[in-house]
Amino acid sequence: MGPRAIALCLAAVAASMLAGAFAFEHIGRMPPCVLCWWQRYAWFAALALALAATAAPAGAPRTGLVALAGLAALTGAGIAGFHVGVEQRWWEGTAECGGIASGLTAEERLKRILEAPVVRCTDIPWSMLGISMAGWNGLIAAAAGLATLGAVLRDRAGVRR
Repeated sequence: MGPRAIALCLAAVAASMLAGAFAFEHIGRMPPCVLCWWQRYAWFAALALALAATAAPAGAPRTGLVALAGLAALTGAGIAGFHVGVEQRWWEGTAECGGIASGLTAEERLKRILEAPVVRCTDIPWSMLGISMAGWNGLIAAAAGLATLGAVLRDRAGVRR
């Protein structure tokens, strides 16, 4: 499988994951928290890099773009892993995870509360088989990223299956 085919596969996974995220948000009425958005940004990056790789001329630039797309997916897996830890309360999330940042005046805090819907990163609005949406996203992102980088390395080494 060459770099273009690898890129197309990752682009399909990234587009599917983004479509699913937006479906949960708009059809399932499950607004994302800040960490959910960060995971989406990783998928956007993977999609953009994978699509750029499909349009790039054959050779090293294409392979490099595919590898970067795989790394973007792995970055999303890392963010998802962090999110799972926040959901399980193994550690605290960011200041934007539904809390109010310290150092604000009482008026600034009230304004922030009234202006934005609060979606806490610790909330688990959906799970399947005991795994949260962030958990599934992390598993899929890790698999996609590792498969992409593995395929790139196999292609670079000339290994054919």
